[in-house]
Amino acid sequence: MKKKLIDSNIRHEEGRTLKWFIVLFYIISISYDLFYHVISIYSPKLKYETPDILGLWIYLFMFALIPIARYLFRKQKQHQIKYIYFVTYTSLTLINDIISFIGKPELYKSGNAVEVFWLLLSPVFVNITFVKVVTISLLLKYIISGLVIQTSFVLLPILMIAILSVFSFILLNRFQSYLNAIKTSYDQQLEGIVKGVIATLELKDPYTRGHSERVASYAFELAKISGKFSRDELKSFNYACLLHDIGKIHIPDHILMKSGSLTKEEYEIIKSHTVVGAEAVSKVVGFKDSIGVIRSHHERWDGEGYPDVLKGEEIPYLARVTSIADAFDAMTSTRSYRAALSIEEAYKRILEGKGTQFDPELVEQFKKVLPLWRSIYDKANKEQGFTITLNKQVNSDRG
Repeated sequence: MKKKLIDSNIRHEEGRTLKWFIVLFYIISISYDLFYHVISIYSPKLKYETPDILGLWIYLFMFALIPIARYLFRKQKQHQIKYIYFVTYTSLTLINDIISFIGKPELYKSGNAVEVFWLLLSPVFVNITFVKVVTISLLLKYIISGLVIQTSFVLLPILMIAILSVFSFILLNRFQSYLNAIKTSYDQQLEGIVKGVIATLELKDPYTRGHSERVASYAFELAKISGKFSRDELKSFNYACLLHDIGKIHIPDHILMKSGSLTKEEYEIIKSHTVVGAEAVSKVVGFKDSIGVIRSHHERWDGEGYPDVLKGEEIPYLARVTSIADAFDAMTSTRSYRAALSIEEAYKRILEGKGTQFDPELVEQFKKVLPLWRSIYDKANKEQGFTITLNKQVNSDRG
């Protein structure tokens, strides 16, 4: 999960937007120069009095970027292309302005339709970094031109860039607000589906009621303190933890709730829930990041776990996080085969598992988050106690 997975639909849409953006760039930039030079034939006043030294060489450089763009598309790094195009074009026009007008500041001509294109269409990528790069780079271009050429004519384009950038940020804000609304709606639907699946699982095994939510809360705090993950990655991880036992749906009730010791055959059936769960979410785009957590949360640091007998850092990092959270909640919860252990006893056993069952580094992090875990434990027990009392009251009223 450290490397964020991007939905293929989103990647396709971004790629299509980028292709149209590049096509428009070539059309506008070439049309602008052609139109200006055609008009200048009939209006001598519009002719350049100073040679445009780079001239068509700029377009040769820009067309040379097409193979690079195609290569980046194949490597699924299309997000870099817009930066390459913009930086190349802006750098070339800056060089062209300096070598064409240095020593002749009175002849300086500035601004063009292509720069307006960059400013007004940059928000279509819904990327605030790109809009900032475009705005700041164009401002720097004219500041540098003004200082080197020693002309005050750059003040007008600087003012225009400042005004147009305001419109760009307004457009960007509207795009982001719209997408955030869609994302929030999607997240709510996804969370509802996940909780529905969990509720179905808990109907099979009442002893695990609240287990998935508690494990998700514990694991979230442990992953967060590592500082390795973004907010979106932690949110995706939360879904993964909520679904970590989804494969138990296929376990027969008499095995899942058995109060005595399991036979070897029954234990093998229990162990299969990791593989079954991973397969269950493998085709769901929104749950792809969950596969490693679901499949590997019962692997052990010493290689004695299941289902793939992974060892040490072969185990996905977040599966190692979930392993500690899952073990802690299992020990501090009442199960069909034993009573709950105290937090102190669970803490002791996790420390004893350092370097054997659990990742040594994560056990050290676990020590730091224990106070938070205790708060989660107390809150969950309080809510569960309230629910039990309420159910008893309802049943009493019915009686």
